Amino acid sequence: MQDLTKNNFDFIRVLLAFIVFLGHLGALSVSPELKFLEHSPIEIAVFGFFVVSGFLIARSYERSSSLKSYISKRIRRIVPAYLLVVFLCAILLSLVSTYSFREYFTNTQVYKYLFWNSIFLNFKAPWLPGVFGNQAVNGALWTLKIEMCYYFAVPLMFLLFGKNNKYRNISLMILYFLSLVYLNYFEHQGKISMAKQLPGTLSYFIPGMLIYFNFDKFIKYKNTLFIIAIATVWIDLFTKIQLFSPMMIGIIVLYIAYSFKFLNNFGKYGDFTYGIYIFHFPIIRTFTTLGLFKDYNPYVMAFVCMMVVIAVGVSSWHFYEKKFL
Repeated sequence: MQDLTKNNFDFIRVLLAFIVFLGHLGALSVSPELKFLEHSPIEIAVFGFFVVSGFLIARSYERSSSLKSYISKRIRRIVPAYLLVVFLCAILLSLVSTYSFREYFTNTQVYKYLFWNSIFLNFKAPWLPGVFGNQAVNGALWTLKIEMCYYFAVPLMFLLFGKNNKYRNISLMILYFLSLVYLNYFEHQGKISMAKQLPGTLSYFIPGMLIYFNFDKFIKYKNTLFIIAIATVWIDLFTKIQLFSPMMIGIIVLYIAYSFKFLNNFGKYGDFTYGIYIFHFPIIRTFTTLGLFKDYNPYVMAFVCMMVVIAVGVSSWHFYEKKFL
């Protein structure tokens, strides 16, 4: 039997975070030379994060001594750094605002931004006055409210589905297909932002849970499942209906997590993924606002931007996030 704790989740999360970073770099830098980076599969990377969450959150809840312990661990992992990025953006981005300090800090939008973003409702106040042309300050944060919903949904799922694996599997599969109905309905209506909300994204979260609950069988047949997943995911691409791909992406992500043993110690220096993910968007936008991609070699500036994002992610972990865990 394979040890659950010997895995490549640290590697996968860093890889997914950099896929998102590169895609946003291509889109937000407004540089023709970097435009090719827009082809980075951001959406698949985000869905990969949801798969990982399904597996790890289910494991976290099952291994917690109590509901209080579970909630405490989950909140300490996500909330402190989240609030840090919200407050730092509200304060530090005043330096790149077209408003004077006085105009900026007396503008009610700053306090709307702080309030709504602090309670994870980013869409209610996504911008700051005079910052980035009044466009979204941190477009990457939309996934965090969904992550928080997952934290509270898992205990309810355990309560409803019980500990009997047979009924739990059936219940989760029903929930999976209901989620797909929601997802496909709104996608075909052209309402993509609605499709990506919690009912729709559950179709990626649930495969992670299912694989966790059936881990021994998954490990036994993982090579066969991986081949089937690679072959099957193309069906959805041709039919343009998401039916198999969420489950197949779940299989692919978890296959990587429990293969390639040389990657097992990837996170020994710390878990920088969260910091990289939540800070990269406003950092790229700041580089763009300062004209760094336009006035200097865009490839050099892309590398500098990446180094800044990594440095911030590492600092966030060592000097801030780790203290809460």
